[in-house]
Amino acid sequence: MPPWFADPKCGHFSNERSLTESEIYTLWSWTAEGAPKGDLKDMPAPDVVLQLPKPFPVPESGMVGCQYVIVPPGFTERHLGASGRGPAHRACRGSPHHCFVREPGSNYFKDQKPEVFFEAPPAKTDEKTDTSALPSDFLVGYAPGQPAEMLQPGQGKLIKPGSDIVFEVHYTPNGKAVMGQTKLGLVLARETPKDRVQTLSASNGTFKIPPGDPAYRVDASFDVARQVVLSALHPHMHTRGKDFEYRLVFPNGETRTILQVPAYNWQLWYNLQEPIVLPKGTKIECYGAF
Repeated sequence: MPPWFADPKCGHFSNERSLTESEIYTLWSWTAEGAPKGDLKDMPAPDVVLQLPKPFPVPESGMVGCQYVIVPPGFTERHLGASGRGPAHRACRGSPHHCFVREPGSNYFKDQKPEVFFEAPPAKTDEKTDTSALPSDFLVGYAPGQPAEMLQPGQGKLIKPGSDIVFEVHYTPNGKAVMGQTKLGLVLARETPKDRVQTLSASNGTFKIPPGDPAYRVDASFDVARQVVLSALHPHMHTRGKDFEYRLVFPNGETRTILQVPAYNWQLWYNLQEPIVLPKGTKIECYGAF
């Protein structure tokens, strides 16, 4: 279990991973016994499993760029929900780092054929052009130490009819050539959810870190276009980060810091113990240091 990085002086989170001495001893004992598995019958299977259309050859050494694959799931309208179960991630020496919902009519990778591996074109060098924003709704993601995403009863993510799932997969050579074929398991809602869950981002893809800078500050923000309920935060940095902070600026001018990660390391979700209602016009401000 990875450590917990949130500053306890700022915010309260339902998935806090701080461990007592007794819990640490329990984990140590389990590891010392060879980390035996529990009863596999207690591990529920997903309703739908999507996978890469064919295995991808991972070389024994070198660098492998992010691989993208567009997978048409063939869904009519579907809500991904939670009934005590969550999406399951399985990977071979890699991970489905990002999975996006590409809605019908989207220009995101519009000229790419489905079920064919490809790498994204190089980013433009024009600093004024930011191409880092999500194409639509972020479906699910994985990073080391991050468990499957589990929604609360009455919540769901929407996949509209005709949508595609875009896999972004990282594979890392480790000395032996293998074939990887990532799978993504999804749980379907049993009834139309009361609340739609969306994962959206405050992004900044135009910065350049000066050589030798020990803590280069990068800011990003997201404007709330309608009233929403904020339930979780996910600091995300694509190179080695040092610290991270989330602030809210309400329409009345009130500001509130809701998460501080003074020693950024693992890419974790921070689920708010008490979700926060954000009126239209609220600004979510993010600060990170590289």
